[in-house]
Amino acid sequence: MPYAYDDQNIFAKILRGEIPNKTVAESDHTLAFADINPAAPVHVLVIPKGAYVCFDHFAAEASDAEIADFHRVAARICVELGVSPGDGKAGYRTISNAGADAVQEVPHYHMHIVGGRPLGQMLQKPA
Repeated sequence: MPYAYDDQNIFAKILRGEIPNKTVAESDHTLAFADINPAAPVHVLVIPKGAYVCFDHFAAEASDAEIADFHRVAARICVELGVSPGDGKAGYRTISNAGADAVQEVPHYHMHIVGGRPLGQMLQKPA
């Protein structure tokens, strides 16, 4: 399925340096920065530098190098910010919304890493 990428979205502007951010990590293919409206003590957004709209777009069209880099940067952030259960911590949640039904607010693929406190159940079963 072809995706139309909006190069005026806020993450595209951050990648171009038009909007400042609090960078947590950066590599050739990935940028991670602190969420401006954090939902927990640790709340980082991880975005690919390429023009991808959502997870399935990224997974289908990104290069192997982009995909590996994105996930390795995300893993490093979990360890460096002290939320990785591999370090004996309580854990974290990753969230990626895609499309209107999931309330995706920015049409650039991004993953939230959220942790640093108990997060509760993510979804409630319908009654």
